[in-house]
Amino acid sequence: MIYIYRKRVYNNLPLVIFNLYTEDDISVIESLHYDFAKIRVATNDFSLANKLGQGGFGPVYKGKLQNGQEIAVKRLSRNSGQGDLEFKNEVVLLAKLQHRNLVRLLGFSVGGNEKLLVYEFVENASLDHFIFDPTKRSYLDWDRRCKIIKGITKGLLYLHEDSRLRIIHRDLKASNVLLDGNMNPKIADFGMARLFVTDETHGNTSRIVGTHGYMAPEYAMHGQFSVKTDVFSFGVIVLEIISGKKCYYLQNGQNVENLLSSVSRNVENILFVILN
Repeated sequence: MIYIYRKRVYNNLPLVIFNLYTEDDISVIESLHYDFAKIRVATNDFSLANKLGQGGFGPVYKGKLQNGQEIAVKRLSRNSGQGDLEFKNEVVLLAKLQHRNLVRLLGFSVGGNEKLLVYEFVENASLDHFIFDPTKRSYLDWDRRCKIIKGITKGLLYLHEDSRLRIIHRDLKASNVLLDGNMNPKIADFGMARLFVTDETHGNTSRIVGTHGYMAPEYAMHGQFSVKTDVFSFGVIVLEIISGKKCYYLQNGQNVENLLSSVSRNVENILFVILN
C-alpha cells in the first residue's frame, strides 16, 4: 500500500517526497531533511572549487556545515534521467543501509526543482583515481589492494544477503567505490539499485542502465539481472585493481582493447597478461 502524508512543518516540500511505501519510510525521510539554504551555503553556492566529481545523475560537491562537519552533496541534474522514482529509491534504500563498506546517507534537501542527496564525506575520492593514476597507484601495495577487494566483497555480501533488504546495485564500477582515510572501500551511488523481496532471485527490465564494460552480458543484451550481475561487475573491478588497466584501454597507444577479452584470449598466460 502507498501512503501519502505530510506534516505541517513540511508544507513547503514537494508532495512526491512523501509519496512513499510505508509510514516508517515517511518518518525516515522527515528525519533526514536538510534545509536547502544551509546546503547552498555549505557548498559555497555549489562552486566549481567545491566540485568533487561527476556522478551518474549529476555533480558531487564538498560542503562544510556550520558545526564543522564535512559532507558530500550530490546535486541531481534536471536532465540526468533520474526522476522522482529514482530519487525516492535512493533516499529510502540508503537510509536503511548501515555497513562500513557502504557510503552513509546523512540526508536530503529540496529547493524548487533542485534535489540534493547529502552523504558522509569520504576523504580519498574514488577507487579509479588510484588504480588508473600511475603516481597514486604506487600507493596501492598488494596488501592494500587485497584489503580493498575484501571490503567491496563485504559490502556486496551485505547488499545481497545480510541486510534486511535484498539489493542489486546494477552500476558497480571503480568510480562508484570511494576510499576513506584508512583506504577502506565504500560502495556508493544507489540511484539505479533494485530492491528485491526476500524470495526473489532475479528480474527483468526494458530499461538498461549501468556502464559498458562492467555490465554482465545477459543484462546488457536482455535486461536480465540478479546478484550475478553485480558479481560480474565486481570481477571487472578486481581485474582493474590487479592490472591497473581500465575495462577499456588503449593497446600500444592506438587500438581500444577490452580487458575482459584480453584476459579470456590468454587464459594460459593470465598473470602475464594482467600484470603487463
